Order: sequence, then structure tokens, then C-alpha cells
Amino acid sequence: MQDIKKIRNFAIIAHIDHGKSTLADRLIQHCGAITEREMKEQILDSMDIERERGITIKAQTVRLHYQDKNGEIYELNLMDTPGHVDFAYEVSRCLSACEGALLVVDASQGVEAQTLANVYMALDNNLDIIPVLNKIDLPAAEPARIKEQVEEIIGLDCSEALEISAKTGLGIVDVLDQIVAKLPCPTGDSNKPLKALLIDSWYDPYLGVITLVRVYDGTLRKGMKIRMIATDAVYTVEQVGYFTPKLVKCNELAPGEVGYITAAIKAVKDTRVGDTITEDSKPTSDICHGFKPSIPVVFSGIFPVDSSDYKNLKEALERLHLNDASFTFEPETSTALGFGYRCGFLGLLHLEIIQERLEREFNLELITTSPSVVYNITQVDGTTASIHTPVDMPEPQFLKDIKEPWIKATIIVPEDYLGEVLQLCTSRRGKQQNLSWVGKRAMIVYSLPLNEVVFDFYDRLKSISKGYASFDYEIGEYESGELVKVNILVNNEIVDALSFIVHKDSAERKGRGYCEKLKDLIPRQMFQIPIQAAIGGKIIARETIAAFRKDVTAKCYGGDISRKRKLLEKQKDGKKKMRQFGKVEIPQSAFIAVLKNNDN
Repeated sequence: MQDIKKIRNFAIIAHIDHGKSTLADRLIQHCGAITEREMKEQILDSMDIERERGITIKAQTVRLHYQDKNGEIYELNLMDTPGHVDFAYEVSRCLSACEGALLVVDASQGVEAQTLANVYMALDNNLDIIPVLNKIDLPAAEPARIKEQVEEIIGLDCSEALEISAKTGLGIVDVLDQIVAKLPCPTGDSNKPLKALLIDSWYDPYLGVITLVRVYDGTLRKGMKIRMIATDAVYTVEQVGYFTPKLVKCNELAPGEVGYITAAIKAVKDTRVGDTITEDSKPTSDICHGFKPSIPVVFSGIFPVDSSDYKNLKEALERLHLNDASFTFEPETSTALGFGYRCGFLGLLHLEIIQERLEREFNLELITTSPSVVYNITQVDGTTASIHTPVDMPEPQFLKDIKEPWIKATIIVPEDYLGEVLQLCTSRRGKQQNLSWVGKRAMIVYSLPLNEVVFDFYDRLKSISKGYASFDYEIGEYESGELVKVNILVNNEIVDALSFIVHKDSAERKGRGYCEKLKDLIPRQMFQIPIQAAIGGKIIARETIAAFRKDVTAKCYGGDISRKRKLLEKQKDGKKKMRQFGKVEIPQSAFIAVLKNNDN
């Protein structure tokens, strides 16, 4: 059994692309956890999509053994966390299982929005933080200025901040020495009843559900009967082990250690993240505080392009849900798109990742409807409800009040682009809360409605700031708003897949944009097709697709004009009748084009 005083549990936290995964690679390499032949970049990013995008989506854990200058061997449990705001829930889970954190800051870019968010999360968990300045080998690196910036904004003492290059391996030994010297060891008593925190769980096709745990008290052994306190389920532990990052079996996990167990658990939903695991025969009375469940904030419909793929889509979503319990899905039907699923996500990047995984891993062609957020409505008769889709929203005459979610957004941007960023936030109905300066960069705090952010806000922000702005947000309160549902009618029939909820000031502009786009995309018919945008019974925009015109007077050579008039009137009556009974088929390509470009 490892001496608890020689265990260190720590996470690596940083803004996106500040070098978390590269630093993890160097630490693993230096401690010899895997051979040089097995070593590759981003070793802890196991998904192809993580490696291609260069981002971490799932937090990963690895156990390292480090021998210091005095010959003492320490057990280091390292957790590499995601940097993107959509995956902040992964970061919070890891931090609750650690005693310390390495705060990685890019020595050329300095403190960014997500750096702040992750530091505050670490401080909330009472972690000891070691500041590390990475990318010190870059010509643009300014370590002295960045140290001052960290002290000024975050309040961390940077007099002994480490200066490293995770890419070249410079300063890695100093990082390991600081982890051993400065981070506290865990506390725990092996004689007390078992108390372990369930950090994460995922599905393995060979082993079933693998559960990642951190032991606080007692010892977790193979063959032990355990009880999950939240679900009151009892299992027998079949396998105990840890990651190096390969799976390594062991006989037990002692207090302070992080590892995995398998126990013939059939579904990931049976293992609630944040639950307390204890021994069935001798349960603990001290329960772990747990985590807030991750709540989807962005909803979108996912439909197969080919309706025969509906069953395959269902199986694909069920299999993905085994490894990512943070997205939700339920069946949905649309008159235009057929059968599909209404899915809930933690943000737009999360939506993008799930969609890409469905298309890649399961060979599906999909249509994704416009993302929307959850609205709370009060009807005239006093009943309240939460709606995820515009189709569920009642007509204006039945609505008393509608509330939308707002966010608190933190944006750090160079002063050259400040004016354009402020203009962007104001155009999205933002309310400025604070404006302060971080050297030559401005830190703006804005309240923004979430439905104005989920479309293209992040892309627009990066575009107008030439990529230099950083953005982080946290969900705030619900506030009443003047929101309306805009229906799109094609040949006087509502196309439910194209309905959207928007602030009334933007309704006409957005409705007109939809109509103009559809006019170019829907093929012409033998009769005239009106395309309209409407709020309730009021038409706010209209475009008309002209009919194909057959020259019915071609056979009339000269003669009385009344003969031509008679033929034209007859044609007009025929077209009127066709418009009344004719069906307009909107091609799938038109849907895809409109839904992809509606945010412009």
C-alpha cells in the first residue's frame, strides 16, 4: 500500500490552447509511464476528433510514479481537463477529486477568459495552485509582464512561478519537484468505512461500465460488495485498477488514490456522477457533497436525410449516450423532415462534436435544425411550462409572459478591437456590467440573452477581433423578454422545421432573410408560390416564386383579341385551382442550406 503522504492528486487547468495536453505528455514521458515507442502527441486525447481539432473534450486521468532527488518515490494522479467553456462540467468534476492544480498560462498571450473561470472553480474547491508559464521558448514570450498580470488579475503570488516549455521539455523536472514540494498530500483513514467519490463513468464494449473513483476513507478491494448511495444499488466489484494511461489491474485502491472499478454495471445511467460509493455491509455516514447535474442549455432537432436511417440514428444516439451522459434526446416528428430526435446540449461546440461523431462513427447523413434555448412561458390561464422548441410555443393571444435565459459573459480583448466588440454585444441586446483593463487589453463583463449567443456570436467575436478575443460565460437568471414565434409559410402551409423564436425587433429582418433564401432554393412550379413569414396571423415578410408560363395563345394567329383573353382567363383559373390543391415539395438540400445559413 502506498504511503498516503507520498500521494499527490492534481489537475492541469488553463485556457484553450495554452498547452495543458502537451504538458501532460511531457510529465508522462519524464515519469516513464509508457515507452518511447508508444508515446505520441496528445496521448490522453483518445478520440480522433480531439486529436484533429487539437482540443480536449473528455477529462482523462493517469497515475505516474516520480522519484525525487532524495530517491523518494511519489505517486502522482494527474487529471488533464478540457479548456472550452462547453465542457466546464468536466473540469469541476476533476477539481473536486484533487488537492492541487497546475495553472498553465501562455507566456505570450497571458490571462484569458477561461483562465479566470477555471481558477475561480479551483479556488471554490480550496485547491492549492501552482502558476506555470508555458511556451517560454516563443520569441513573443514576456514572462515578467505575464507574472505581473497574473498577480494583478488573479491575486496569485508569481515570484516563484515556473517558466517552462512543454513542447521542448524545458523545466519539466522543476514542475514535478514543485508538485511534490508544494501540493498537499490527501487525507484519509484506511480503518474507517469505505467512502469513495464517483468522478466519471463510461461504457466499454468488453468490460461494461467503467467507473472512475477517488477513495477518501477505507479500502476498495476486488470482490467487495459496494452500494451506490444515490441509487441504492448493490454491486460486487469485479476489477480494480488505475490508468498509466493504459489499464493496469491491482488488488485494491487505498485512501487518497484515484482509479477505476468494474462491477457488472449494465448502463452508465446507473452510475450517477458525484455519487458516494460505500461498503454494503459497513456503510459510511459521511457522504460526498456530489456535483450539480449537467443541464442542457441548447436544443436542436437532428433528423436523418434518408428517413430509412431513423432506426440507425436511434441506435447511434443510444451508443453515444453511453459515453457522454451530458446530452439528452427524445423522439420528435416534423411534417417537413419526418421522424427524428430533439437533442439537448451544453453549448454549440458540444452540438457540433455530437453531430460530427454521429456522421463519422455511424456513417449517417443528418439535418440539424436551428439551435434554440429553453424558454419559460406563462399562459393567459395561469399555467406555466418550459419549451425547448418553437413548435411548442402557443400563439400570441394565449401568451401572458415568456422568460428567456441570460448569461454573464466575460470577454478579454485587445484595445484596438474594443469598439467593435462593444458594438457586437450591444447589437445582441447585451447590458454592460463592467469594463476594466488588463495591461493593454480590456476585460468586459456583459449580460447577454443566451438565444443571441448560441448562433454565431463566438464566430463573429473571433472574426472582428482577428482571433485575439477570448470568451467565457456562465448561465444566469431567467428574465422576461418581448419574444415572438415566427412561422414560415410555403404556399400558405406552415413549415414547422423552419419556425424560430426571436426578439420582436429582429423578427422582420430575420423573417425576410428566410423568405429571400427560400425563394432561391425552392424549384418553380406551374403555379405561383407565396413564401411568407408570420407572427400569429400577421404577415411580416413575403416573397413570391413566379409560375412557369406556358404560352397558351401561341396557336392564335391574328383574329379577335377576345379569343386570346378567353384562353388567358382559362389559364389563370387553372393556375388558381392548382395553387389551391397543389403541394409544394421542399427539397432536403433547401432545408440544409436555410438551416446552415439562417444566422447570417
